[in-house]
Parts: sequence; structure tokens; C-alpha cells
Amino acid sequence: MASIDLDKVLDKAWADKSLPEILAAPVGALKGVSDRDGELLLEAFGVKTIADLAELKYVRWAQALAALDTTK
Repeated sequence: MASIDLDKVLDKAWADKSLPEILAAPVGALKGVSDRDGELLLEAFGVKTIADLAELKYVRWAQALAALDTTK
């Protein structure tokens, strides 16, 4: 089972929310993602929520390529 330290990846306002609430949150709820970044993701890829970002095929492709990297 996967686990993650929510305090490290989410803005403080979102760290105590339920997983469904977090997945439905705007990408700006992620630490380091600004409202402008969220606007650009929406414009470029139609990404509105954290769930949308996780399902974005380009993110999945990049993760698959990174997993193939044997130099790490």
C-alpha cells in the first residue's frame, strides 16, 4: 500500500482533508503549484483537479520512462 506525508505535498489548508476532497482539490493545493500554474495546466491540458493531473497521460508516460531508468 502506498503512503505519503501530506504535510510535505499539500498546502496547509488541505493537509487535514479527506482523500476524496484532496483529489477534487485544484492543483494549486499542491505545495509549490501556484494559482497561475493551475491556470496554465487548465489552458494547456484541461487539468482542473489533482485527480485530473494524476490521470494526465503525459504524467503517466513520464513516470513510466522514469521507472525504466536503471541509473538511479
